[in-house]
Amino acid sequence: MEAVDILQHNILLSCTSKQQFSQEQFFGENTLSMLISGEGHVFNNDETQIYTPGTIGLLKRNQLAKSIKIPSADGKPFKSIGIILDQESLRRYSAENEIVSPSPYTGKTMLQLHRNPFITGFFDSLLPYFEQPEKLTRKLSELKTTEAIELLLSYDSGLKGLLFDFSEPFKIDLETFMNNHFTYNVSISKFAKLTGRSLSTFKRDFKKIFSQTPEKWIKEKRLDKAHFLIAEKKQKPSEVYLQVGFENFSHFSYSFNEKFGYNASSIEK
Repeated sequence: MEAVDILQHNILLSCTSKQQFSQEQFFGENTLSMLISGEGHVFNNDETQIYTPGTIGLLKRNQLAKSIKIPSADGKPFKSIGIILDQESLRRYSAENEIVSPSPYTGKTMLQLHRNPFITGFFDSLLPYFEQPEKLTRKLSELKTTEAIELLLSYDSGLKGLLFDFSEPFKIDLETFMNNHFTYNVSISKFAKLTGRSLSTFKRDFKKIFSQTPEKWIKEKRLDKAHFLIAEKKQKPSEVYLQVGFENFSHFSYSFNEKFGYNASSIEK
């Protein structure tokens, strides 16, 4: 089975029989998910979480994170279900229930919830849509989103601080952030948002600090990182290119040769 990702409205059904490194590394909305089979590794600069069947995870919006999808040793594919708790739905729920978050959320951005029969049952009710995603109408998706919010607040009322934090990223130190996050494969506009800047302000501030355009600086940093991993850590080029932020191997190979004057594969010999 090849990788299959079905996004039906705000519900994501993911399945793959091969180990797969994440392509989507920016989480713009709060996301609740449960692993059905296989194993998942989710990590950011602060921590790594390992998901096994039945694990329920909650990711806060506006963060960078990478993941690896791993089929199980007994041949079962990696399979997970996620529901995106979008801002519109959360704002509507907040207004209808008069819930106000007094201050921006400052807690953990990747949470694993204790196994809960009600949340597990919620995800079990979504399993049939793997086979017939067209049956998941917009109205049903809206109802499921409200149900998920209700279940989370019933599980832990303290989660309202995370769910109903509608503040946007504030302006932070750009140099530190970029040096820590350049390997994330996201657009320049996403980097701008996460540092609390408009795209034009981000580019202007970036040029002042690094004396280069963001695109050129990021590409150079990724290639230097790749060279280090291959030469010093003895990793294979085919294992490295995704880690450092390239989307495909051919582009990485061409860029590596262009910068260093030799192929990445020649370092292994």
